[in-house]
Amino acid sequence: MTLRLLPIGPGLTERLDALAADLASALRISCKVETVPLDMEVAYSIDRGQYYSTQILGAVPDGTLAVSPYDLYVPILTFVFGEAQLRGSRAIVSTWRLREEFYGLAPDESKLRERLLKESLHELGHNFGLRHCDDWRCVMASSHNVETLDLKLPAYCPRCRTVVAPFLL
Repeated sequence: MTLRLLPIGPGLTERLDALAADLASALRISCKVETVPLDMEVAYSIDRGQYYSTQILGAVPDGTLAVSPYDLYVPILTFVFGEAQLRGSRAIVSTWRLREEFYGLAPDESKLRERLLKESLHELGHNFGLRHCDDWRCVMASSHNVETLDLKLPAYCPRCRTVVAPFLL
């Protein structure tokens, strides 16, 4: 299995190279960064000042995890860290609220890298058919803020790992 990583927006090349290495190590799969032009502006909401993640997801090629520096939303939530098709092959993650600067703190590349890995594993877990996990340490636990995201381990719990394992062979 080869997972394609797609940058959607500026300044993501180095970050995606690091994410590709982290995901390859965590999932033991091949990861490749690709560039495919996508029109993000069609998903922009002037009223919210955010991008509608579901609309972007529809334009992402199959077998791809898209990563964006823009703030994402779905209509029923204030924001989302990411979104994925359940049992599908497309996912998107935003770095916007994963950055310490969003919270008025000094930049922390190490923390951003770890958060991006966790959120990417989470969204890919949905692609593999996983729903939210009750184990708060599992990467599949629901996160509505970075504090709960920071508490999670960058790995699937044993129960979730059993579901994911057949996809990674």
